[in-house]
Amino acid sequence: MNARIDGILSRINWNSTLFKSFIAGIFIGISLGAAALYYVPAVDQHREQSMIEVKPNGGNTESFHINVPMDRIMIGAPNQQVALPPGLEWPSDNLLAGIRAELFKIRNVKNIVVGVASRIAADDSERGDVIEWVLHLPARGSVYLTMQPEAVVGGYRVGELRAGTREFSSLQGQVTERWIADTTASDNPTAGRIELKTEFVGLVEDQ
Repeated sequence: MNARIDGILSRINWNSTLFKSFIAGIFIGISLGAAALYYVPAVDQHREQSMIEVKPNGGNTESFHINVPMDRIMIGAPNQQVALPPGLEWPSDNLLAGIRAELFKIRNVKNIVVGVASRIAADDSERGDVIEWVLHLPARGSVYLTMQPEAVVGGYRVGELRAGTREFSSLQGQVTERWIADTTASDNPTAGRIELKTEFVGLVEDQ
């Protein structure tokens, strides 16, 4: 009888030891996982070298361009004959009748893809036409720009930096947009390119 009781007690102790080991393993696993996430980031975004020119006033300029149509990822517009990507159907809602939305790859002056950009153009009969850009540069941040719909001398549109994230969060300034047609006689199917040039300076802090 005593031997039977001793056997039961030993099995209980063995099971208790296994249970404690199991719980300890869970806590150790959580601790190791948290440490790994802290010291080894889950996403290591590649950052291309910033091609920035410093201006005499302390600001900086940076140029980007989009080769059309190769760098166009998506286009949504009413009565669009060729959907991009294939199968995309633009909503038939009347509220979207005057809106054109596009998504592009953007390139630096070395013609290297450094991010993506979205462009929204809308016809507003009450407030006038609206043109907005959002540029996203991985590992650097994003900028939100609004443009004047009317082009100035030279075919430029002029816009303003409205908001930015990360390295752009403390900047202010303007951007220019212009269309440069491809007039070469080569077999390259490029219709032209959209050129964007930013001119940003740091925000002046109130004293």
